[in-house]
Amino acid sequence: MPKLGKLPPFFLSCLLLTIIFTVFILCSPNPFNRISKSDLHQTLALPNSTSHGDDDDEILKCDLFKGEWVPDLQGSLYTNWSCSTIPTSKNCFHHGRKDTEFLKWRWEPHQCQLPRFDPKTFLEFVQGKKLGFIGDSVARNHMDSLLCLLSMVETPVDHYKDSEDRKRVWYFPGHDFTLMILWTKFLVDGEERVIDGSSSGIFDLHLHKIDKKWTTDLPVLDYIIISDAHWFFRTIYLHNDTGVVGCVYCDHPNVTDFGVGFALRMAFRSALNHINRCRECKARVTLVRTFSPAHFENGTWDTGGRCNRTSPLSEREVKLTSNEWELRSLQMEEIEKANIEGNKKGTKFAALDVTRAMLMRPDGHPGEFWGNKWMNGYNDCVHWCLPGPIDAWNDLLFEVLRRKVT
Repeated sequence: MPKLGKLPPFFLSCLLLTIIFTVFILCSPNPFNRISKSDLHQTLALPNSTSHGDDDDEILKCDLFKGEWVPDLQGSLYTNWSCSTIPTSKNCFHHGRKDTEFLKWRWEPHQCQLPRFDPKTFLEFVQGKKLGFIGDSVARNHMDSLLCLLSMVETPVDHYKDSEDRKRVWYFPGHDFTLMILWTKFLVDGEERVIDGSSSGIFDLHLHKIDKKWTTDLPVLDYIIISDAHWFFRTIYLHNDTGVVGCVYCDHPNVTDFGVGFALRMAFRSALNHINRCRECKARVTLVRTFSPAHFENGTWDTGGRCNRTSPLSEREVKLTSNEWELRSLQMEEIEKANIEGNKKGTKFAALDVTRAMLMRPDGHPGEFWGNKWMNGYNDCVHWCLPGPIDAWNDLLFEVLRRKVT
């Protein structure tokens, strides 16, 4: 057998390379192991992940609601195929919408980077709790968005649905988490007048009485997201315990028209006072989601108004003197008043202030792509496509909850 020193140079080189490669394989992580999606996400350390780290102070001091929409190639975390619970009227792609650029924008505050919503972390945060949305169909729109995101981690149980699909309850057994919508038109007690056996479109609003459709379930909730507004844009007679005190759009010579803002303010004041004074309630945090603007152009909903834009407006194109901004401002004032009383009792109120951000998103509504055969030719420029810009509300929701609970 020849000695090692006398081996041919070519054979010796091959032997040394084999030894080096063997040592490298034995001392390195197995390159053939499969990498899970979660491992890949952690490895990439995406800048918009929900891991705050050293950025906590910056985020906590940041005004989340002043910012702009920036391009985001990642787009939506879910699709209308992956989420089976999207209501058909919000499933814009199903009804023929072709453009997708409206999904490729992300809300970015001026002062910090808002963490991207992480459904797994959120479910861990709310484990064992009950969260309720209280409000109209836009509140339902928000709940459906959150439901789609959470369903990426765990398939919920459809726990309850009333005959009109107004109250809906979903349960996530793996996290003992309950998500619900408690539907109400006005927050306070409201009745539509029936004239000659037909609905009149005229409402009587009792500002001193709370709508029992949502107060019955209030004591079980740990977190509340309350909102309302769009039902107030119609003829309304306002009542207190003594009778009619004013109206909205009534054009009645003997009744003062106080306008939408007054009626909305009084309804929110009554609702927030009720939450503050509810002795059997356990809610840790109540968030008021501010006014979500409609974007009808060249007409109103019933006169041919449309919303067919395909990209956001810039910050400078938005008017903060609009009626929408006025409604948002009065909501903010009522939150502050509720907080003054709440601080004495240990209850917390905060704003989920989406108005500025959504004023910039005329491109996010269903428009003609909502599939309502009974109202053919009418555009929906009030609600939001799913997926769509409304998903950003959950980025904000989680961050505001995190601030208030911790």
